[in-house]
Order: sequence, then structure tokens, then C-alpha cells
Amino acid sequence: MALFGRPKYTIVRLKKKEMPNGLWTKCEACSETLYNKTIEENLKVCPKCGYHFSLGAYERINMLIDKDMFQEYDKDMLSADPLDFKGPKTYKDKLAADQASTGLKDAVISGEGFLDNKKIIIAVTDSRFIMGSMGSVVGEKITHAIESATEKKIPVVIVSGSGGGARMYEGMLSLMQMSKTCAALSYHRKAKLPYISVLTNPTMGGVMASFAGVGDIIMAEPKALIGFAGPRVIEQTIRQKLPSGFQRSEFLLEHGLIDMIVVRKNMKEEISKLLDYLG
Repeated sequence: MALFGRPKYTIVRLKKKEMPNGLWTKCEACSETLYNKTIEENLKVCPKCGYHFSLGAYERINMLIDKDMFQEYDKDMLSADPLDFKGPKTYKDKLAADQASTGLKDAVISGEGFLDNKKIIIAVTDSRFIMGSMGSVVGEKITHAIESATEKKIPVVIVSGSGGGARMYEGMLSLMQMSKTCAALSYHRKAKLPYISVLTNPTMGGVMASFAGVGDIIMAEPKALIGFAGPRVIEQTIRQKLPSGFQRSEFLLEHGLIDMIVVRKNMKEEISKLLDYLG
């Protein structure tokens, strides 16, 4: 018989402290893991490699327009379903889903405000809403913005981030918006008023082939994908390998399609300078 009993141990299981979700983001270009607060403070630009993450329409407006100086146009305008589009997911379903996920009514925000105390009218497309594609509402809101700028004799700035081009769910009604927006810009130019087009990643299809491509000054963010058809479609069509960086901002600046590349933190300052020059 043992003189001393075995000592008794109490096993304490410590709960593993879980890391809250949504604190970190992996850079799509350099794979660096970034603290979200750091990205936000840097205007959603990777501090390591300079990769420009997408910005929502309201984020872009807050970045460019002086604080509390934005008056939104056509806020409650909603898309209809003129073709009664069918499919695995109907057009109405897609609209409802993106309205819920983004808090937007459609893929563009437009209105008037002040940029460095200079009055402008601005429109910004948002790639999160059906890829920023242009339907009747997008075309109407942009056209109204341009016509208002012409009437008030002030500059217009349009920031494009539209990977979807014209919206197939509306058929010909969507394609009509290309000529409609360009016609409004033609009258704006005849009035000798400036139009600055800002291209972000991505700006493609019918958007690039219409209002985005006809600015008096066309500027773009670094490495933005810009064009009509995507590079994979082009390669499959011509059966040739495309040059490195084809359809990126740097390639298009070198070949004369755009006028300048501006990093996001300098965008407001550069637009302000251009408004002074063009004014």
C-alpha cells in the first residue's frame, strides 16, 4: 500500500481565441496580407505594391467631392424589366440581389458638388452592381447629369468602373444609351464646357465605346483594364498571343488612347488642376 496517494491534477482546457472575420485582406497583385484599416487609410491602395482595389460609387464621391457638398440626382430611379428576361436567374432577381448587397438602386450615382471649391457635376459607375453595366437607368442618369452641366455651364466629370458594358437584359434599350450619352456630351462640348473622363479597373464594352472614351481629358488609374472586348475573347478571335500588358492603362498611354495615369491619392488634385486649365 502506497504511503502517499497520487497527486490529483485538474485539466483546464483553454478556449482558442478566434480572430474576428473581416480584419484582413489579401492583395490581389502581390499577395501581401493587409490590415483593412491600413487599406482604408490609404484610399484602398496596397501600400506595398500600389495595387488599386475597387472603390464603390459613394466611396469615390467622398474621395473627390468636398465634404458635405454633394447633392445627388435621380436617387430613386429604378430599372424596369422591358424584355421580361428569363433564365436561371431573372433580371428582376439580379436587380434585387445587387440592390440588397450594395445598397444602390442601380449601377451609377450622379449629382452636383464642389471639388476644391469648384462646382462640377459628377457621375460614378459602380462595378459591384451587375458589373457596372449600362442599362436604361444608367444611361438616363448620366445623360441627365451631362445635360444639367450644360444648362448650368459647369464641367462634368464621369468616373467609369464598368466591366459589363451594355446590359444584355435590356437588349436594344441598353445599346441606345451609348448614342444617347454621347449626344448629350456633344452638346456639352459645343457649349465649350470641359468633360473629364476617369477610367478605373475595369472599364470595358459599351461604356468604353461611348461616354468613357470621348473625354476632353481621359485619365486612368494604374493598371486599369480598359477596352471593348476582353483579352481572352480577342486572343480566341485573332488566334494570336497579345502583347504583355495589353489593354492596361500603361499600354494605352504609350499608344495614345488615354492622356494620363494618376494614382488615386493624387486624383482630386489633378482633376482640380485640369479644371483650372480647361476653365
